Amino acid sequence: MTTPDAMAGQRLHFVGIGGSGMSGLARLCRDRGARVTGSDRGGGPTVDALVRDGFGVSLDQTAGVIPDGTDTVVISAAIPYDHPEVVEATRRGVDVVKYAGMLGRLMALPGALGVAVAGTHGKSSTTSMLAHAMIRCGLDPSVIVGAHCAQIGGGFRTGGSPLLVAEACEYDRSFHALSPTHGVILNLEADHLDIYDGIDAIVESFATFAHQLPSKDAGGYLLVQHESPHRVAVTAGLRCEVETIGFAPQADWQVRLIDHTPDNGSTARTVELRRQGQTVCRWAPPLPGEHMAYNSAVAAVLAHRSGAAWDALADALASFTGLDRRMQRVGRRAVDGGHIDVVDDYGHHPTEVDTTLRALRQHANPTRLVCVFQPHQHSRTRHLLDQFAVSFHAADVVIVPEIYFVRDSEAERTSVTSATLVERLRDTGVNAMHVHPLDAIADHLAAIAKPGDLVVTMGAGDVWKVARELVDGESA
Repeated sequence: MTTPDAMAGQRLHFVGIGGSGMSGLARLCRDRGARVTGSDRGGGPTVDALVRDGFGVSLDQTAGVIPDGTDTVVISAAIPYDHPEVVEATRRGVDVVKYAGMLGRLMALPGALGVAVAGTHGKSSTTSMLAHAMIRCGLDPSVIVGAHCAQIGGGFRTGGSPLLVAEACEYDRSFHALSPTHGVILNLEADHLDIYDGIDAIVESFATFAHQLPSKDAGGYLLVQHESPHRVAVTAGLRCEVETIGFAPQADWQVRLIDHTPDNGSTARTVELRRQGQTVCRWAPPLPGEHMAYNSAVAAVLAHRSGAAWDALADALASFTGLDRRMQRVGRRAVDGGHIDVVDDYGHHPTEVDTTLRALRQHANPTRLVCVFQPHQHSRTRHLLDQFAVSFHAADVVIVPEIYFVRDSEAERTSVTSATLVERLRDTGVNAMHVHPLDAIADHLAAIAKPGDLVVTMGAGDVWKVARELVDGESA
């Protein structure tokens, strides 16, 4: 197993250490013996916690904050190469590595066993479920995930076993820097088209990730979605063991959903996992929706392969309570004649929108399903506009604020607007409207709310603020 002093003597400096992923990675490196400092643009709870725990953190991001003797400067994806600290590190001849590169080095430490969760959708949910299941089953993994999950201690965890579980993000091809032993490709669709030229480039990138896995003789293993139309292209020529998982009976691991009626007359659902026609495990789904059942089944297979017993896994998965911004119940607000329920979700891709809205419709059966969708990136909205136009039919009302501007150029910013999306939605029969600014939406929702409504805020930007404001202290 990886020894606690595997990085002893190394001096690391993290630029952007206050980010959720960067702070967790910094802690994992220190727990393996490295001396860690960092810088960030501002304070906040994450930086305050680092300082309380003895990390040297500077809020002055200039060349002089890099300590003498630093071996490696680690930068987040948001840090450009002309940043003063990066320029200074280069001038000194100090190694500069991105977040994913340092995570890959942790996976490559002697005795480590990296488990990387890749896919267009579901990475954070599956990673969190897997981590929770491993912890409950006594496998004691280290974990780093891009969302807050209370049951695993937040966004990171240091464990005592060789296991290191992490998300593998395809943006900027960063998952090519990882060194996992076990991997999963949950699904594969067109996204991040500001980085990739099209679906063929994305398939090629996932294939490169899969080829990072070691040979079967060295323990290499890939679990891949059976129904993916790109599965054969991604897995061609791999040396690792490859298995498939999906709802089709032909999958190596088949996921089944069984609805039944208990004595009280309500409808209950069970997730069943089958192997070669035989049921190996059943559990109550931790979150609504077929996609979450599938994610939990992937977690079950990976945890079992890592040593968890099936009976323990069933209890562990059923006890998972979710993570922030994934169909997260924010609370309840009183309205004339009753109340409305408020949910928040991170979905920002057309498939995520459609799947989540359908799951909420089926699970909650609201009087009306009202969706506040904040598009994330102008380039994503432009490239996927046709798909977005048909993703909201499960909603009764759709409110679209301004597009969340991040990473795109000013030219891209002018290429599409929220009004463009609203017009396309109306053309397909959706009751859609544009409301601006963001802080006016909660007032608008309060004015149109009817008893029994379910309001869901969706997007990867700051639309979650609308949900919090709408609840306004009346959470139940």
